[in-house]
Amino acid sequence: MSRQQQQSQGVVLTGYHSNAELLPKTGPSCASAQDHEPPVPSRRTGHYTVQQNQSAQHGDRSGPSTINSGTKATSTDPPSVLTYPRSQPSCSPKPGSSPRHSPNSRSRPRPPCQRCNSQDSLDELEMDDYWKEVENITRSGGEAGRGEGGGEGEIQEEEQQKIPEEGEQEEAWLTEAGLARLFDDSLAADQDQEEDNAVFLSTLTRSQVAAVERRVTSLQQTLLRRRNRQHVPDVRDIFRPPEKDEEPSKLKEGSENGQKDVTSAEAETELNVEVAFSEQALTYRDNHQMLKVTTSPNSPDDKLPNFKLLRDKTGQTRIGDLSPLDMKKVRRLVLVESTALFDTAGIDLKTHKAVKVKTKESGLFGVPLATLLDQDQRRAAGTKVPFILQRLISHIEEEGLDTEGLLRIPGAAIRVKSLCQELESSFYDGVFQWEQMKQHDAASLLKLFIRELPHPLLTVEYLNAFIAVNKLPTKKQQLQALNLLVLLLPEANRDTLKALVEFFQRVIDHQAKNKMTLNNVSVVMAPNIFMFKGFRSKVTEQQEFSMATSTANIVRLLIRYQNLLWTIPKFIMTQVRHQNMESHRKQNKERAVRKLLKKITTDKPSDKAVPEESSQGFIRVQAPQFSKVSMAVQLTGELQAADVLTRFLSQDSSVAVKPEELCLYEIGGNIKERCLDGETYMKDLFQLNPTAEWVIRAAQR
Repeated sequence: MSRQQQQSQGVVLTGYHSNAELLPKTGPSCASAQDHEPPVPSRRTGHYTVQQNQSAQHGDRSGPSTINSGTKATSTDPPSVLTYPRSQPSCSPKPGSSPRHSPNSRSRPRPPCQRCNSQDSLDELEMDDYWKEVENITRSGGEAGRGEGGGEGEIQEEEQQKIPEEGEQEEAWLTEAGLARLFDDSLAADQDQEEDNAVFLSTLTRSQVAAVERRVTSLQQTLLRRRNRQHVPDVRDIFRPPEKDEEPSKLKEGSENGQKDVTSAEAETELNVEVAFSEQALTYRDNHQMLKVTTSPNSPDDKLPNFKLLRDKTGQTRIGDLSPLDMKKVRRLVLVESTALFDTAGIDLKTHKAVKVKTKESGLFGVPLATLLDQDQRRAAGTKVPFILQRLISHIEEEGLDTEGLLRIPGAAIRVKSLCQELESSFYDGVFQWEQMKQHDAASLLKLFIRELPHPLLTVEYLNAFIAVNKLPTKKQQLQALNLLVLLLPEANRDTLKALVEFFQRVIDHQAKNKMTLNNVSVVMAPNIFMFKGFRSKVTEQQEFSMATSTANIVRLLIRYQNLLWTIPKFIMTQVRHQNMESHRKQNKERAVRKLLKKITTDKPSDKAVPEESSQGFIRVQAPQFSKVSMAVQLTGELQAADVLTRFLSQDSSVAVKPEELCLYEIGGNIKERCLDGETYMKDLFQLNPTAEWVIRAAQR
């Protein structure tokens, strides 16, 4: 075969034959009856199988070739191709697409012991589940693969991302951070926006400022090169040595922001959320200059650090506790902070731009999350997770979570496609017969829903950032980066991801019977979350193989630390409070000037004086929605927000709202609005925000 022909056909990685599963067994077999097949001898190096990716029209009947690393090929069965077929929409039945009906889909021999209670590392038995999941996705049919163009199933919708040109990435980043005026003076001057930017920049830490400066400088250099493209470069410019001050300037950034440094002796399990993560990373880098990156994604479940947040008496702030105005400030700060954190490790994130594609405007599968939620919210206001996903999860749980292989064992492909079509036509009518759906079929539909999203759940913009988390040198920094990236996700994506990881944890809680540990669930779900259609068509098989363990590790961290990841770090909250205070000061100055010019003596100052009750150690709690509209509460060192709610309920028996649905809000002062954590110490919070009002009402999450 000529080189040109070989390139046009390509080589497709079809499966990884695990090394460990072929080693001599020392324990009893724990596989199901259908898995009792003789093992194939293999060395510890393992081997891959590949298949020539030829045109479907010619139908290669000669079978795939096998490449064996360290042994001779022993399997002659045609393995399943690792890519998604381009030919059919996912809900359209395709003859022969099911493993049971396809003549070329016989499974490779598997060893007697495939599943037991012991926890092996991700590069052995669990990673075998990863490739089996990819094979199951392929066999189910209906998604785009790497086949040659021109087929009837090739659609434009699969081109979902665009690599930005030089300078576009920095420009988009600065625009997203609300700092477009830093590089484009032609933009219309907006006094309020200018002041807002000035306040925003004044609250940044040293490492955050460095991240902004780095993007502005890079963009300015790019714009200068564009203007001077016709200029013949000087040889001294071409071979100019690197700037000597660049690295030292990075090392100086660690401890000059007025915040305490984090020493290397800090316990690994403690998460300090009072100091910016990027500042902590700088201190770590300064103290470990010669230390190589030693991420360990292969550690078993019980080896992951048991991280906990340092106790904050002013209360933990979770996503959904803040007003939209303050969340907008949070997002700007988190964007800068996450970039600064990756900068400390020398990780240059190459983000992709989401391309607008033609998508379905109604239905269930293959519909954008925003469209799904819009049609669901017309039926039930306040819906945050698509109805179809909620119903699939509840059906799986109703059938019981003790089923062995839940999420791992696929449903019958033909039956799943038929159910998909029935759901599309009858779900919203309420006539779908849920009792006919088997549990494994429901799990397959749940995974299909995730894969069929027009854009990935983790978004095109931030997918590379999630994958790059593995390059950070410690598990603590990886967790901190994930915390920031979760905050950056659009609300619909973030809420849907939260519903999924909560469900995965409930499955893991039953691992004693369903044999689905944290590692098992992670490797099975990773290809469904990360390998969306447009993305997979842009990576090589070698890149895809190297990503397998990395993506499984990210899913593992998302599940294990979900209670920490959906919180807003205190240092971000401190910066938000500082921004609000600076904005109030500027507004007060303007009002004072207007008052003097107009000689109006009746204007009330905007800064509220501390109420007399508060100066005497009491606060006035308002409850305008209820019959007892207010009550005075004495501040003590041990008084918590939950105690205030308990006292209110004991004095107003007419409250019809469930206690867990009530929230004590901090409103005004240096925050717009915040629903308080029940363990918030009121005296400490009052000292932080003495001019705030305290209001009890139903939580608006």
